[in-house]
Amino acid sequence: MVMFSLVAAHTWLDLETVAQLASGASEVSEAVSSDAISGVITLSTCNRVELYAETGANNVEQASTEILQSIADATGLSYDTVASAFQLYRHDAAVRHLFEVGSGLKSAVVGEREIAGQVRRALIEAREAGRTTGGLTKLFEAATRTAKDIGAQTALGSTGRSIVSVALDLATELRAGTSIVGGTRFWQDANILLVGTGAYAGTTLTQLEARGAKNVAVHSSSGRAQQFVEERGGWALALGGADVEGAFAEADVLIGVSGGERTVSAEQIQHLREGASHRLTVLDLALTHDFDPGIGDLPAVDLITLESVKMAAPTEQQASITQAQQLVDGAVSDYLTDRRERTATDAIVTLRGHTMSVLEDEMARVQERHGCTAAAEEVQLAMRRMVRQILHEPTIRARQAAANGTLEEYEAALETVFGLEVGDTAKHNPQNGRAPETAAPLVDTAAAQRRTA
Repeated sequence: MVMFSLVAAHTWLDLETVAQLASGASEVSEAVSSDAISGVITLSTCNRVELYAETGANNVEQASTEILQSIADATGLSYDTVASAFQLYRHDAAVRHLFEVGSGLKSAVVGEREIAGQVRRALIEAREAGRTTGGLTKLFEAATRTAKDIGAQTALGSTGRSIVSVALDLATELRAGTSIVGGTRFWQDANILLVGTGAYAGTTLTQLEARGAKNVAVHSSSGRAQQFVEERGGWALALGGADVEGAFAEADVLIGVSGGERTVSAEQIQHLREGASHRLTVLDLALTHDFDPGIGDLPAVDLITLESVKMAAPTEQQASITQAQQLVDGAVSDYLTDRRERTATDAIVTLRGHTMSVLEDEMARVQERHGCTAAAEEVQLAMRRMVRQILHEPTIRARQAAANGTLEEYEAALETVFGLEVGDTAKHNPQNGRAPETAAPLVDTAAAQRRTA
């Protein structure tokens, strides 16, 4: 089996498009054929959507086309539009890409720690839904360990920067000098309404607590606000029903992290704030907007979006990024070496199984003719020793082939000489532990496949 990934990210797409693709990607596992794809894990964040899949060595094009078509069907976008938005990473390039993404090296805020948790949750969700495979599980677990090591060993982990922290910093700058009870006590005195109870909501609440916020209310249209607050110590206030409208009207800060289907319009905010004179800061951190962008045009209202965060994200020191990249290089090399060794083991097991099967068949015929005599047992022991000696050199050669990237030739020899098929394996020879990360839009290849289908 081989792994590949389909990636749509903020570096070449606007976040509205990423959000639209993410909504379709959530339905991929139910739509794709199990014949073409053994497993698939969807990683969706505030600025990227990525799908990691495992398929047969010769099925990557078919499998990627099937995934893209399911996203097109779910979103109502044309196939070509969806295909042009994604880039395809094959084999070892897909491995490296996930390790870098999980470590925060490809984030809008370089080194953000939230992405590591999202990688971990993506695996958990796929496992619970029965959509993953052993290979994909090992890949995501290795990526998570690498992210943890980078967080512990580099300055990227010590900065604590994230999408949420940068957004809150922007809000602090906007409100500098305003008077709630003195500008320096903005977060301590502000009335804050947090909309949403997902993973980002938990991170946001933690960040607010660290900044000294005291007056935080939480609302969720799903009714999870009370449970969400209780699980985090119960220091924030869970709101529901008519209390929500009052909280909107009195809020100094609104933070949206729900990413639900409901969007608060500019007209609703204007109505709720009728007669209010205090300034309002709105942080819309949901990939699918919790607040209408038109809110930013209302008087005395500041709007901070993910695009704002992306533009304001600080540039990390190059030394920290270089150190993190070196750790990724080592982790990728270790992972690929381990994977090649596992693949060599498959070839060795196949050859040994074939040889021992032939031996057992011959010994069964001997025993049928001569019975279970002492002589027959001596012959069997001698033949087993001989088989082990014969297999010793092929076993060493298999491990050498795996180490130097020529296992494909070894497997081809097994098939040519013995008619044995080891199975589809990831046949890719990384250079110095680092595979070239070749990725390109899929529209031409995939469209051609559909035309010839």
